Amino acid sequence: MTETLAPARTTVEVRPYRPADHGACRRLWGELTEQHRDLYEEPNNSGDPGAAFEEYLTRLDLSGMWVAEDRGEGVVGFAGLILAGRSGEVDPVVVAEHRRGQGIGRSILSHVADQARKRGLKELHISPALRNVEAIHCLHAAGYDQLARVTLSFDLSGRQRSWRDDLELHDKRFRY
Repeated sequence: MTETLAPARTTVEVRPYRPADHGACRRLWGELTEQHRDLYEEPNNSGDPGAAFEEYLTRLDLSGMWVAEDRGEGVVGFAGLILAGRSGEVDPVVVAEHRRGQGIGRSILSHVADQARKRGLKELHISPALRNVEAIHCLHAAGYDQLARVTLSFDLSGRQRSWRDDLELHDKRFRY
C-alpha cells in the first residue's frame, strides 16, 4: 500500500525501503546528525555524519523502513520502526531540510502507524530532540500528544554548553 501527498510542487509516495535507497537515506541520516549537532552545539568529531546509518541497518529489532519518494527528486524522507514487545518506536523520522513543512513527515508517520497496526502493535513511541521544536510540532499534529516517558541527562563532559532554561515538569525546572 502506498500513500500519496500533494505538496506545492509534486506528489510524494510513501513506500517500503529498497537497497537502491541506501545512498539517499544515508545522506538524510547525515542531515539529521548535523541538525542535532547544531541544536546542541556539539563539535563535528567524525568525517561522515551519515556513517551511523550503516549500524542502524544492522539492528535486529528493526521491523521495517519506509521512504517518501518524489518522482522528480527521489527520496526526500524516511522512517524506521523498531520493535519493543507489543509496542514500537519510530526511529528516525527524517525529511530533507528543503522539503520540511509540506506534510511529508506526517504522511510518513501515518504510513508507519498503519504498518504498526497491521503488525498488531498496541502503541507507538517517538523521542525527538527536545530542542527540535519543528519536529515536536509535526509529531503533535500527527497525533503524538501523550507524554509517555522523559529522558534526563547528567553532563559529565565539563564543557560549558548554552542550555536553555524555562522548562518546568512536576514543579521542577529543567535546562534543555
